[in-house]
Amino acid sequence: MSMDRPGKARGAPAADSCARCAAVGPTCCVMTPGHEDQCFPVSEMERQRIVEQVGLSRGTFTPEANGASFLASLRRLFPGERQAVEALFPPGGRHLRLSTGPSGRCVFLRADGCGLPRPVRPYYCRLFPFWMAAGRVSAFAATTCLVHREGRTVAGMLALLDMTEAQVRDLHGRLRLAWGLPPREGMPTVTPSPARFGT
Repeated sequence: MSMDRPGKARGAPAADSCARCAAVGPTCCVMTPGHEDQCFPVSEMERQRIVEQVGLSRGTFTPEANGASFLASLRRLFPGERQAVEALFPPGGRHLRLSTGPSGRCVFLRADGCGLPRPVRPYYCRLFPFWMAAGRVSAFAATTCLVHREGRTVAGMLALLDMTEAQVRDLHGRLRLAWGLPPREGMPTVTPSPARFGT
């Protein structure tokens, strides 16, 4: 799925922002060592899409416990949906995440940004720094994010990444369904996929 509007160089703005961010760092693709348990989950559908594109290599995905900080992060992302979140990610259960190296860098992070083609990346990666809150497109307060610093507003950040609010809504809806959460009112019509997590 292309994230570009017709008539523009395909993928150029997002690729440029990603490459510039990787050059200056820190990026959203680097976890603080010791906090990897807060990394977002990768659904079975997202995992399969990555494997089909790049093949399965040892160390690409890491099983992670559904710990207290992970569940607290999910509850903040999906307020009012605690029961659904804990049914999908039961305390004491496990989920898959992208692997990181000793410095916290995602295994797919390269000098020029993400090594995965944009349509293959997990939905969370493709959404960042955007999110849906109370039915509106919003942005995380990520002060280290280059797009956040340069764009300053949601509209400015969307322009830097050559995205529209409709694309953010669509990706957020696809993420919800991939992770196993029910559709919300006003969500774009997307086809659900089975969401299986962990081992």
